[in-house]
Amino acid sequence: MKSLLSQHKKHRKLTTLVENRTTYNAEYAELNIYETHAYAEKVSLTFDFPIIASMLTGKKVMHIDGFDAFDFFPGESVVMPTNKEMVIDFPLAKEHDPTQCLALGIDATKIDEVVSKFNHNVAIENENNNWDLDNSASHLINDIDVNHLIERLTYTFTNNNKSKDVLLDLMIQELIVRLLQTKAKSLIINDPHQIFNDTRIGTVIKYIKENLTNKDLSVDVLAEKAYMSTSHFHKQFKNTLGISPIDYINSEKIKFAKQLMKVNTSYRMSEVAFKSGFNNTSYFNRQFKKMEMMTPQQFKASITKS
Repeated sequence: MKSLLSQHKKHRKLTTLVENRTTYNAEYAELNIYETHAYAEKVSLTFDFPIIASMLTGKKVMHIDGFDAFDFFPGESVVMPTNKEMVIDFPLAKEHDPTQCLALGIDATKIDEVVSKFNHNVAIENENNNWDLDNSASHLINDIDVNHLIERLTYTFTNNNKSKDVLLDLMIQELIVRLLQTKAKSLIINDPHQIFNDTRIGTVIKYIKENLTNKDLSVDVLAEKAYMSTSHFHKQFKNTLGISPIDYINSEKIKFAKQLMKVNTSYRMSEVAFKSGFNNTSYFNRQFKKMEMMTPQQFKASITKS
């Protein structure tokens, strides 16, 4: 992501050391790039439109109503509704090593247009609750599709191109759909009232969570649990959650592996891989790097360092 900001650095002006803001505009969106070059605490930000904020470099500590305070790292995003306050600490920001973040604002009419199409075409077992992006915050950790889109959007915003507005319009529509799929995923996976446990996809999610370290966990087994053919189940799962069953299982296993490393830093990587339900360490390493953008060893070192 650092290399994507090369054009931005040529044109931006530093007027403050804390949350210096540069804005790029398009027809249906606004990209704000923030840079902080000094330690700071309790910096407040609100926007009068829905935004997705993504970390580029460094670390923030985020305080958002409804969430416990959490560390915010590169590869993570926060979806914020209109006029929702973020209070931010910058523990690592330095003059020559700034903390950088972007905030992409999307026009509400564009969101409504895409949401309408999404709700018409995609349903969760006929229990679609008409997802929207403007009523609650979401913390997205290393969603690969969202990250790739944000990289492409950042590059297109900050570089002149004859087709810039057309490209941005298409990418923004895709981003809204990805976020809607992520929101659907969040509701199914994290719903405290277990609303979806009686649906077939919800039942499968529950089964995965309860059998995460089972070496026999497979798409065929999950399809059987959902009373679907394997091909139909794979398609339904991906349409609903925006991620394939295998990628979801691996992401949950890696989440479990990270917890293991935090609890006991003395575990060897082979132990962590096995305890997390992976059959071999090399596959575990590849999946970890793909989803976390760092190796398990780098993650373990970051825990030790902090």
